[in-house]
Amino acid sequence: MRLLVLYGSQTGTAQDVAEQIWRESRQWGFQGPVLALEDYNIQQLIEERLVIFVVATTGDGMEPDNMKQAWRFLLKRSLPSNSLDGLQFACLGLGDSSYSKFNYAAKKLHKRLLNLGANSVCPLGLCDDQHDYGHLGTSLAWTADLWQTLSGTLAVHKQDEVTEVRRWNVRVLEEKPAVNEERLHWTQRQESLIFKLIENQRTTAADHFQDVHLLRLSNEQATWQPGDVLDVQPQNSAEHVREFFELLKEHKLDFNARTVVEVSSAHKDLPLPLAYASPISLQQAARYIWDLSARPRQRFLEVLAQNCEDELEREKLLEFCTAEGLEDLIAYVNRPRRMVLELLQDFRHAMAKLTLMQLFEMMPLIQTRSFSIASDVSTGTLDLLVAVVNYKTIMQAPRLGLCSNWLSGLQTENELRGFIKPGTMSWPKELDTPLIMIGPGTGIAPFRSIIQHRLHLDQTGRNVGRLVVFFGCRNQTQDYHFEQDFKTWRDNQSVEVHVAFSRDQENKVYVQHLIKKRAAFLAKLIREENAYVYVAGSSNNMPKAVREAFIEALDNDAVYMEQMIKQRRYQEETWA
Repeated sequence: MRLLVLYGSQTGTAQDVAEQIWRESRQWGFQGPVLALEDYNIQQLIEERLVIFVVATTGDGMEPDNMKQAWRFLLKRSLPSNSLDGLQFACLGLGDSSYSKFNYAAKKLHKRLLNLGANSVCPLGLCDDQHDYGHLGTSLAWTADLWQTLSGTLAVHKQDEVTEVRRWNVRVLEEKPAVNEERLHWTQRQESLIFKLIENQRTTAADHFQDVHLLRLSNEQATWQPGDVLDVQPQNSAEHVREFFELLKEHKLDFNARTVVEVSSAHKDLPLPLAYASPISLQQAARYIWDLSARPRQRFLEVLAQNCEDELEREKLLEFCTAEGLEDLIAYVNRPRRMVLELLQDFRHAMAKLTLMQLFEMMPLIQTRSFSIASDVSTGTLDLLVAVVNYKTIMQAPRLGLCSNWLSGLQTENELRGFIKPGTMSWPKELDTPLIMIGPGTGIAPFRSIIQHRLHLDQTGRNVGRLVVFFGCRNQTQDYHFEQDFKTWRDNQSVEVHVAFSRDQENKVYVQHLIKKRAAFLAKLIREENAYVYVAGSSNNMPKAVREAFIEALDNDAVYMEQMIKQRRYQEETWA
C-alpha cells in the first residue's frame, strides 16, 4: 500500500522526523517516497490516498521555505471544497511554544486540508521544543498512535523481521577523479551570490560577556529590500575536521581524508542531496557537508549501534532510541549540548567497527543559517550583525555555534556565498505611515535597514512617516550596537530614538519601560495615524512584555491589539 510522507523543514529537524516515519512505514508494509514539499508536484495530491505531513513553523508563524510554493497552491480559492475528498492524512507539527504563533504552519495546513475535503486519520500532533524531551516528547507517542490507528483501519501489520532501511549507496572510487571543491561552498538549490568581506568588526567591548560582530559585505549585483535576510552556509572549523580524522586514524579504519566516494540514492523515490551530486573526498565531506558540531539525533545512535560488538555500548545506543531511554538521551545529549564528534569519541568500540556506509547514513548535513540584513541597499554594503554563540555546559569544551563562529573568524577580502530572501516582516505601502520599531540587542538589525531606506527616500523628496525606534542593551559602554547611527538620527531629529541601558542604574530598565513612558504618544500614533508596530529580538520574555506594554498604552484594549495582529499592523520576528 502506498504511503507518501511530505515535509516542510527549515533546519532539518522536520526532515529527520519525516524520514524516521518513512523508515518505520516500511516495517508496516507501506511503500512510497519521503519528499520535501518542494520536491513533490502538489497538484498530484488529488490522486493520493494516504499522506503523512511533517511541518515545522519558522519565524512569526511562517511555513518553511521548502513548503511555500505548495502552500500557495493549496490556498487557491479556485480549488473546490471536495478536491481532496479521497485523501486520508495525518499532520505532525514541529514548533516552539515560546512563540505566540505556536505551530501555526501545521495548524493552517491541517485546517486547509480539512476544508478541501480530506479526512484526518488522527488528531493533529503539536511538538513543542520547550518540552523537556524536545519534539520527541510528542512525536514518538504520536507516531506510535498513528501506526496503531492505521493497523485498525487498513488491516496492516508490523513485520516481525526488522529490515534496515538506509538512504544512500556509497561506492569508493579507485581512480580518483578531479573533485570540484568550489561547488561545496554552496550546496543549496537557490542561486547564490559571492560576497567579499570588507570589514569584520567586534561591536561589543573586549571584556563584555557577549561577542557580537558587524560584517560588511560587498556585491555590486546584489539587491534587497528592508527586512530581507541573507542565508549563509557555514563550514566546520579546521580543529574539528582535524579531530575527526585523528579519530578515524586512531581506530585504523580503512578510509581516510583522501578517500573519494560516489554517493547515490538507495531508493528511486528518495532525492539525493546536491552536496552528494558529484564525487567527493571525505576531507571535503568533513569540512563542507557534515555538521560535526550538531547534536546527534536518535537515527545517528541507531546506525552507530549496527556493527558494534561491545554488548554494553550497543545496548546503551539502542536504549537511547527507545521511549524508555528518552530521559537518559536528554541527559546525555541535549542538556550538555553534546556534539557528534564528542559522541563518537565516547563510543569507541562502536567507532572501531564503523563502515563508510554507516558514516554517510548517520551524519547530519550542515544547514544554512539566516541573518537579518542590517543595511539598506543604498549604502553600498550588505551588513550583518552576528552574535557569536559561545557558552559553557558541563562539557569541558565551550559550546560554539557553527555559523556564528565561522563568520566571526573570516578575514577581510575573504569571500562567502549567500542567498538573499524575503524576511517575515511586511511594511505598509503608504510611505507616510508611522513606524514604531522595538529591537533590543541584535534585534535592531532589520530596523537599521528600514530606517536607512526611509531616510534615503526622504532625501530624494519622498514624504515618509514618523520613525520611532526603541533599542535596549546592558550597558552604554559595552554593547551599544550602532551607537553612532543612533547619535546621528537623534542629532538631526530624523528618528525618535529611545534607548534602555538595563544595567547602567540600580533598577533595571528595559524597552517595555520606555514604551510605558511614551504610552500616550504611541497610542495616538497607533489609533489616529494608523502606525505599524514591529518587534524583533529574543523570544524569551521580551516579546510578551512589549506586547503587554502596548496593550496597556491602548487602555488595556486587548481586542484592538488582536485586530492589529490580524491586520499585520503588529508584527514580531523573534528567535530562541
